[in-house]
Amino acid sequence: MALFPSLPETPHLADVFRKFPEKLKPLLDYHDALLRGDSELTVAERELIAAYVSGLNACNFCFGSHKIYAKAFGIDEAVVDALNTNVDAADIDEKLKPLLKYVAKLKDLPPMLTDADAKAVYDAGWSEMALFDAVQIAALFNFMNRIIEGTGVTFDYADNPVSDEELAERRTRKYSDFGKMVGIE
Repeated sequence: MALFPSLPETPHLADVFRKFPEKLKPLLDYHDALLRGDSELTVAERELIAAYVSGLNACNFCFGSHKIYAKAFGIDEAVVDALNTNVDAADIDEKLKPLLKYVAKLKDLPPMLTDADAKAVYDAGWSEMALFDAVQIAALFNFMNRIIEGTGVTFDYADNPVSDEELAERRTRKYSDFGKMVGIE
């Protein structure tokens, strides 16, 4: 039996949103503000963090979806895959590594975060606001990963590659557009 028998056999997040739309508009607005609003972090870096946290949480849906968004904004998919193996060995800007280590520790051991973890982020050249944005992204995707996994979403983007046209479209799409597409105004 499916976790939510009223959802399709292999549900997509769109199915969950259509079934339970009541409280989702503010969540989509938050996605837009955090992932597309003003930030010291680029959209690509924010999508990379979303994919990274989702990969650490083994949430295939969000990992795949945000890996595609990261690719749409210029991040090589191989880099996203490599992060979940070894941040230090990944072919990314050195400045991002302490930020990613911070959100990984936040995901696994939040009480173990230390002043040294934050200092490493600041020493890499990030501001408190950039760190706060990264913390919010990590928190949002821990939350979203639980919604995905808790409702039984099994759609995997690895099994459903997107076209170049879809990649281009993702560069202009807001998260609230997805909501509108599934009937959340």
